[in-house]
Amino acid sequence: MKKKLKLKPYVLPSVYLIFVIGLTIGTYFVAKNMKQNKINPDYNYVSSIILSKDIPVINETTRIIKPFTSETVEIGKYYYDFKGEAENQERSLTRHDNTYIQNSGLDYKAEETFEIVSVLNGTVTKVTEDDLLGKIIEIKHDNDYITVYQSLSEVSVKKGDVVTQGQAIGKSGMNEIDKDLGNHLHFEMYLKGMVVNPEEYIDKDISSKEE
Repeated sequence: MKKKLKLKPYVLPSVYLIFVIGLTIGTYFVAKNMKQNKINPDYNYVSSIILSKDIPVINETTRIIKPFTSETVEIGKYYYDFKGEAENQERSLTRHDNTYIQNSGLDYKAEETFEIVSVLNGTVTKVTEDDLLGKIIEIKHDNDYITVYQSLSEVSVKKGDVVTQGQAIGKSGMNEIDKDLGNHLHFEMYLKGMVVNPEEYIDKDISSKEE
């Protein structure tokens, strides 16, 4: 017959005491650790927003500016529109040596010489001088645009130069074919090799324009 083990009277209270002390010490360290790791409101913490794959896209537009900056400049002769009214067509003709010539651009005039600027970023493809048309600059731009500046008295660029929109490229002047306009700029614009009315493109968003 086996004998039952009996605990000493002081053993059980000792176990309880050790358990309480251990629990107290454990609680203390847990509380201390939580206090040290408490979120500081003065810090900026990384969040899932920073890791977002959504990237904002800037909608860029391209607008053609006027080929001058002076506020005294006005239109002296308009583009000849084959579909326009007869009265407007008549005012868009140039007479030279008893021959009427349809105006293939816009003529800007002013009493005093004014600065000519590039209407878009581009590359100078031609710089020439003509007995009838005066000094001429041709610039090629992106999206198959070409602009031509005639009747210049001064030219400040050369063939092969890369110009930026608004950059000065020359000054207005006079020519033989449009003597009646006096000091002016003859401005032409081509799209994919076809002459177009500059009025329909100046200050327009050509990046989304239907062609």
